[in-house]
Amino acid sequence: MWRRYRDVNQLLELAIERQLQRDASMSQSDYSVLVSLSETDGRGLRARDLGAVLGWDRSRVSHQVRRMEGRGLVSKGECAEDGRGTIVTLTAEGADAIARVAPKHVEKVRELFVDVVTEEEIRQLTDIYDRVVSRIGEVDKITLPS
Repeated sequence: MWRRYRDVNQLLELAIERQLQRDASMSQSDYSVLVSLSETDGRGLRARDLGAVLGWDRSRVSHQVRRMEGRGLVSKGECAEDGRGTIVTLTAEGADAIARVAPKHVEKVRELFVDVVTEEEIRQLTDIYDRVVSRIGEVDKITLPS
Protein backbone atom coordinates (compact mmCIF):
# COMPACT_ATOMS: atom_id res chain seq x y z
CA MET A 1 0.00 0.00 0.00
CA TRP A 2 2.78 2.42 0.92
CA ARG A 3 4.69 1.72 -2.28
CA ARG A 4 1.58 2.21 -4.40
CA TYR A 5 0.86 5.48 -2.58
CA ARG A 6 4.41 6.62 -3.37
CA ASP A 7 4.04 5.47 -7.00
CA VAL A 8 0.77 7.37 -7.38
CA ASN A 9 2.25 10.48 -5.79
CA GLN A 10 5.38 10.37 -7.94
CA LEU A 11 3.47 9.73 -11.17
CA LEU A 12 0.88 12.42 -10.46
CA GLU A 13 3.63 14.94 -9.68
CA LEU A 14 5.42 14.05 -12.93
CA ALA A 15 2.25 14.24 -15.05
CA ILE A 16 1.23 17.57 -13.50
CA GLU A 17 4.73 18.97 -13.96
CA ARG A 18 4.69 17.98 -17.64
CA GLN A 19 1.26 19.53 -18.14
CA LEU A 20 2.32 22.81 -16.53
CA GLN A 21 5.51 22.93 -18.59
CA ARG A 22 3.67 22.15 -21.82
CA ASP A 23 0.72 24.51 -21.29
CA ALA A 24 2.40 27.40 -19.49
CA SER A 25 6.17 26.89 -19.35
CA MET A 26 5.97 26.86 -15.58
CA SER A 27 6.94 24.49 -12.80
CA GLN A 28 4.76 23.22 -9.99
CA SER A 29 6.68 25.56 -7.71
CA ASP A 30 5.74 28.50 -9.95
CA TYR A 31 2.13 27.32 -9.93
CA SER A 32 2.09 26.95 -6.13
CA VAL A 33 3.39 30.48 -5.63
CA LEU A 34 0.95 31.97 -8.14
CA VAL A 35 -2.03 30.15 -6.61
CA SER A 36 -1.05 31.19 -3.09
CA LEU A 37 -0.72 34.84 -4.09
CA SER A 38 -3.87 34.86 -6.22
CA GLU A 39 -5.93 33.62 -3.28
CA THR A 40 -4.89 36.40 -0.88
CA ASP A 41 -6.39 39.84 -0.41
CA GLY A 42 -4.29 42.33 -2.34
CA ARG A 43 -2.55 39.45 -4.15
CA GLY A 44 0.50 39.79 -1.95
CA LEU A 45 2.10 38.11 1.06
CA ARG A 46 5.13 38.66 3.23
CA ALA A 47 7.86 36.31 2.02
CA ARG A 48 7.88 34.50 5.39
CA ASP A 49 4.10 34.01 5.23
CA LEU A 50 4.36 32.71 1.67
CA GLY A 51 6.96 30.23 2.90
CA ALA A 52 4.66 29.15 5.73
CA VAL A 53 1.74 28.63 3.34
CA LEU A 54 3.90 26.54 1.01
CA GLY A 55 5.86 24.73 3.73
CA TRP A 56 9.13 26.07 2.29
CA ASP A 57 12.20 27.45 4.05
CA ARG A 58 13.36 31.02 3.57
CA SER A 59 16.06 30.12 1.08
CA ARG A 60 13.71 28.22 -1.20
CA VAL A 61 11.19 31.07 -1.17
CA SER A 62 13.93 33.58 -1.95
CA HIS A 63 15.31 31.60 -4.90
CA GLN A 64 11.88 30.82 -6.33
CA VAL A 65 10.67 34.41 -6.02
CA ARG A 66 13.87 35.73 -7.63
CA ARG A 67 13.39 33.42 -10.64
CA MET A 68 9.71 34.35 -10.97
CA GLU A 69 10.45 38.06 -10.57
CA GLY A 70 12.92 37.78 -13.44
CA ARG A 71 10.11 36.41 -15.60
CA GLY A 72 7.70 39.16 -14.56
CA LEU A 73 5.28 36.87 -12.68
CA VAL A 74 5.77 38.44 -9.24
CA SER A 75 7.30 41.57 -7.78
CA LYS A 76 9.01 42.22 -4.46
CA GLY A 77 8.58 45.28 -2.30
CA GLU A 78 9.20 46.47 1.23
CA CYS A 79 6.70 45.67 3.93
CA ALA A 80 4.90 48.83 5.08
CA GLU A 81 4.66 47.62 8.70
CA ASP A 82 8.24 46.41 8.93
CA GLY A 83 11.03 47.70 6.69
CA ARG A 84 12.93 44.43 7.14
CA GLY A 85 10.15 42.34 5.62
CA THR A 86 9.56 41.70 1.94
CA ILE A 87 6.16 41.57 0.29
CA VAL A 88 5.79 39.28 -2.72
CA THR A 89 3.00 40.43 -5.03
CA LEU A 90 1.36 38.85 -8.03
CA THR A 91 1.90 40.97 -11.16
CA ALA A 92 -0.65 41.39 -13.93
CA GLU A 93 1.42 38.97 -16.00
CA GLY A 94 1.41 36.45 -13.14
CA ALA A 95 -2.36 36.83 -12.75
CA ASP A 96 -2.82 36.23 -16.48
CA ALA A 97 -0.56 33.17 -16.33
CA ILE A 98 -2.48 31.56 -13.45
CA ALA A 99 -5.82 32.38 -15.08
CA ARG A 100 -4.70 30.65 -18.28
CA VAL A 101 -3.24 27.52 -16.72
CA ALA A 102 -5.52 26.87 -13.72
CA PRO A 103 -8.43 25.45 -15.76
CA LYS A 104 -6.06 23.10 -17.61
CA HIS A 105 -4.49 22.07 -14.31
CA VAL A 106 -7.90 21.28 -12.82
CA GLU A 107 -8.80 19.26 -15.94
CA LYS A 108 -5.61 17.22 -15.59
CA VAL A 109 -6.18 16.53 -11.90
CA ARG A 110 -9.75 15.42 -12.68
CA GLU A 111 -8.63 13.25 -15.59
CA LEU A 112 -5.86 11.48 -13.67
CA PHE A 113 -7.32 11.26 -10.17
CA VAL A 114 -10.83 12.48 -9.46
CA ASP A 115 -12.52 10.78 -12.41
CA VAL A 116 -11.08 7.34 -11.60
CA VAL A 117 -12.57 7.12 -8.11
CA THR A 118 -16.18 7.02 -6.99
CA GLU A 119 -17.82 9.63 -4.78
CA GLU A 120 -17.76 7.12 -1.91
CA GLU A 121 -14.03 6.54 -2.45
CA ILE A 122 -13.47 10.30 -2.45
CA ARG A 123 -15.20 10.50 0.95
CA GLN A 124 -13.12 7.57 2.20
CA LEU A 125 -9.85 9.03 0.93
CA THR A 126 -10.70 12.42 2.41
CA ASP A 127 -11.35 10.77 5.77
CA ILE A 128 -8.11 8.80 5.56
CA TYR A 129 -6.08 11.88 4.59
CA ASP A 130 -7.69 13.91 7.39
CA ARG A 131 -6.67 11.25 9.93
CA VAL A 132 -3.12 11.06 8.59
CA VAL A 133 -2.76 14.85 8.65
CA SER A 134 -4.03 14.89 12.26
CA ARG A 135 -1.58 12.17 13.26
CA ILE A 136 1.35 14.02 11.70
CA GLY A 137 0.32 17.11 13.65
CA GLU A 138 0.12 15.12 16.89
CA VAL A 139 3.33 13.12 16.50
CA ASP A 140 5.69 15.46 14.64
CA LYS A 141 4.02 18.79 15.46
CA ILE A 142 3.80 19.66 11.76
CA THR A 143 0.58 21.32 10.66
CA LEU A 144 -0.76 22.80 7.50
CA PRO A 145 -1.26 26.55 7.50
CA SER A 146 -4.86 27.61 7.97
